[in-house]
Amino acid sequence: MKILAVIPARYNSQRFPGKPLVTIGDRTMIQWVYEAVKNCNQFYKVIVATDNLKIAETVEGFGGDAVITSEKHATGTDRVAEAALRFGEADVIANIQGDQPFVQLEMLERLISPYLNGESPDMTTVACPLDMERGYENPNVVKVLCDRNNKALYFTRAAVPYYRNKSTAPVYQHLGLYAFTKEFLLKYSSLSPTPLEVCEGLEQLRVLENGYQIKVCIVKDNMIEINTPDDLASAEKLYGFNVFKE
Repeated sequence: MKILAVIPARYNSQRFPGKPLVTIGDRTMIQWVYEAVKNCNQFYKVIVATDNLKIAETVEGFGGDAVITSEKHATGTDRVAEAALRFGEADVIANIQGDQPFVQLEMLERLISPYLNGESPDMTTVACPLDMERGYENPNVVKVLCDRNNKALYFTRAAVPYYRNKSTAPVYQHLGLYAFTKEFLLKYSSLSPTPLEVCEGLEQLRVLENGYQIKVCIVKDNMIEINTPDDLASAEKLYGFNVFKE
C-alpha cells in the first residue's frame, strides 16, 4: 500500500496572510510541517500543494517537493484532491495542514493505522480527550462525539454533550488531520457544501451529511495550530522559540 502525504499551503489566509512563510526559530512554518511529516516513514512521498510560487520555491529551497495548484480552491481538501490526481500510484492520501508545525509522529501514525491494519475506511481523522475546563464552551475548539466503534457521530463548535445527568460520556477535541482512500477523496471533493457544514464552518460535516463514515483515531495529546498571529505568540511562549513574521 502506498500512502501519499499532502500538505496544502495557501498564501492568502484571511486571518493570517502569508503564514506558511513565517519564521519559527530558524525555519519557516512550512519547513517545520514538512520535516515533521517526513519523520513518518509510512509515507512513500510527501509533497506541499500550494497556489503560491514563493511557497513552492521555499519548499524546494530546503529540499522538499512542491506542486502548484489552482488559486480557486475553497478548501484545503480540494487542493489536496487536485494534487492527488498527479500521483496515480497512491492508494491512500493523508492531508496534513500547513499550519500544524508541531504535529507529532504518534498522530500521523494513528491517522493512517486503520489502512495499515487492513481496514479500508473512507476517511480517518484524529482526536484527543477534550480539556473540559478550557475547551467545552470554546467555539474555537471543535468537539467530536463518537459511537462505540470510534466512528464520528457529529463534529461541532458547540458545548456537547449536554450533561443533564452526571456521566462520564466521552467527548474529544478534533485535530485537523485527515486521510482518505484515493477513490473517496475524489468523490468527496465533488460533493456540494451541505447545510450543517456551512452552519458550523466545518467541512468534515459534508462527509457525515452525505451518509459516509469517518473513523476517529484517538491520541493522548493536543497540538497547537497556527491560525492567527496570537497563535504564533502562544507557540513562542510554549516552545521557547524566537518567532518573527516574515
